[in-house]
Amino acid sequence: MFITPAYAQAGGGGDVFASFLPIILIFVVFYFLLIRPQQKKMKQHRAMLGQVKRGDRVLTGGGIIGTVTKVKEETEEVTVEIADGVKVDILRGTISDVFTSTPATSGGGQSTAKGGPTIVGPAANDGKSGGGLLGGLFGGRK
Repeated sequence: MFITPAYAQAGGGGDVFASFLPIILIFVVFYFLLIRPQQKKMKQHRAMLGQVKRGDRVLTGGGIIGTVTKVKEETEEVTVEIADGVKVDILRGTISDVFTSTPATSGGGQSTAKGGPTIVGPAANDGKSGGGLLGGLFGGRK
């Protein structure tokens, strides 16, 4: 008597696209801020590992710096001399950075470096990499 029957509101499905729009926008933001920069960094690292050659100074993932004495293409191993007469075989994938010992040359065949190692890995500052958190998030552009 005091209770009135509750009727379900006749509802339409609404706009399905509008309900998924926030999820789509979040995915787009994650792609441009996280996924895409990480893929670019991985591609650069693979290219750097493919260019490792004898005489390069390398930094391993464990923090050991040594000079490459032999590159074994068929097994993906690299022999690195970490001290006088001390050689170790490491996997190519454990190399985190490469410092070439030979100076880079320009198109004219003249040396562009004035001695010392040339950094070619992720530590190389090519003018495009920004420092800090925001530089990494936004692709390192200034």
